[in-house]
Amino acid sequence: MSPSPSPTAAKSAAKPSPAKSSTAKTSPASPGQAIAFHGTATSVDESAKTFTIAGKSNSRVFKVTDTTAITKGGNSAAFSELTDNEKVTGSYWKHEDGSLEAKSLKIGGQTDAEKANSSTKKSKKGESKGSESPSPATSPSPAKQ
Repeated sequence: MSPSPSPTAAKSAAKPSPAKSSTAKTSPASPGQAIAFHGTATSVDESAKTFTIAGKSNSRVFKVTDTTAITKGGNSAAFSELTDNEKVTGSYWKHEDGSLEAKSLKIGGQTDAEKANSSTKKSKKGESKGSESPSPATSPSPAKQ
C-alpha cells in the first residue's frame, strides 16, 4: 500500500498551519501583541506621519495612525509636536508587509514622576526577590554536612 506518502502529506499539511497562525498575528485586522521600542527620532516626516529611529545596523520607520496614542510629558499630544533628535518610547505592531505601525508614542524622556515610579518598582522587585529567595535550597546543604 502507500504508508510513506501519508506521513509526508501529513508533514506538508502541518507546515502551513504555523505559518497561517503567525501571519494572522501580524495582519492589520488582528495585530497581536505590541512590541516595545525606544530611541531617538532621527527623522520626522509630518506629511507622511512617519518617524525614524536609527539603530546600530539599520533604521526603523514607524507609521503613526489616527489610532496611535501620543503623549508628551504625561499629557495627550499631537504628532506635530515630535521633532528630529527627540527621545521617543512606545510600542508598535509589525504588519505582514513589514511596515511598523505605532500603537503608542511617548515623546521625550521620562518625567520626574515616571522616574520615581520606575525606581520604586525596581527597589520593590529587588526587595521581593530577596524575601522570596529559596531558603529551602540553602538549608539542605548544612543538613548534609
